[in-house]
Amino acid sequence: MRIHELRRRMRDAGAGPLHEHRILRLWSHALPRDSGRRRPDTFFPSSLLAALPAIEAELAGLARIHAVHPGADGSERLLVALADGQTVESVLLPRDGLCVSSQVGCAVGCQFCMTGRDGLLRQVGSAEIVAQVALARARRPVRKVVFMGMGEPAHNLDNVIEAIDLLGTAGDIGHKNLVFSTVGDPRVFERLQQERVRPALALSLHTTKAALRRKLLPRAPNLTPEELVTAGERYARATGYPIQYQWTLLEGINDGEDELEGIVRLLAGKYGVLNLIPFNAVDGVPFGRPSWERCKQIARTLHERGILTKLRYSAGQDVDGGCGQLRARAAQVPVPVLLHRAP
Repeated sequence: MRIHELRRRMRDAGAGPLHEHRILRLWSHALPRDSGRRRPDTFFPSSLLAALPAIEAELAGLARIHAVHPGADGSERLLVALADGQTVESVLLPRDGLCVSSQVGCAVGCQFCMTGRDGLLRQVGSAEIVAQVALARARRPVRKVVFMGMGEPAHNLDNVIEAIDLLGTAGDIGHKNLVFSTVGDPRVFERLQQERVRPALALSLHTTKAALRRKLLPRAPNLTPEELVTAGERYARATGYPIQYQWTLLEGINDGEDELEGIVRLLAGKYGVLNLIPFNAVDGVPFGRPSWERCKQIARTLHERGILTKLRYSAGQDVDGGCGQLRARAAQVPVPVLLHRAP
């Protein structure tokens, strides 16, 4: 389901803008219909009240939690079953964050990620993205949503933008707390600036060497690291949100002194922050994680040279933390297809 289709159904049933906003707000917050000061039967037109049970049943059937894997750090990795039996992953993060998926699989094929091993299976609809937030909010508060789960959001741009628009309005999430993560599709930088809800950007950098980046991210757009940073800087200055440059630390690959020099050259004076993320071990992937001492040394060195750097602990590493791992493990066990019909 697409959110614009949901809006049209509500309007066809007699919903006005305030009715529509209330239904979307309650759904995205995982709240019951009678929440709030005004009872629906005194506020909604009778035609909308008659149509609402079927709409609510369809929204409830978009996704369900198939499995929960709590981490020692307070995170929870959720394997979410969609109505057609496909599965995606969401991660409840410490400090009221949520990581959501925008695709089943991924076409980019990053060498250090399990999500793209089977390629792209299908897009996740905008309503299915919001449904991940609703499922998470039924468990705990969510005040930040990052599009860093399965998939490349730029390859599903219309659905992701629809979801971001709803989450930044009826969903009551601050725009800077909506984070669009991308390998650097050029369409993103122009399109997001035109929207009423403009999210923060996280750009997958991972190396300052163009040839190595093409190897690590084989089907990413052919932007050099310099071009990616230039585009990111324009977006950051236009929105007022610093760019989050993502750097998965791979032992012996991108953790050397030459890369540190390249980072200083690329990011000095830029409106952004470098997130260093030690590699999250994935079965069958021939990469390793630098020692924690080496990771701290890299972050300290970059800080001393004027680069705002944060060393991130990847949430849920003790529960198959790499994106796509839960789905891969569950693929051997059939997930029942849920068929929801209106009452």
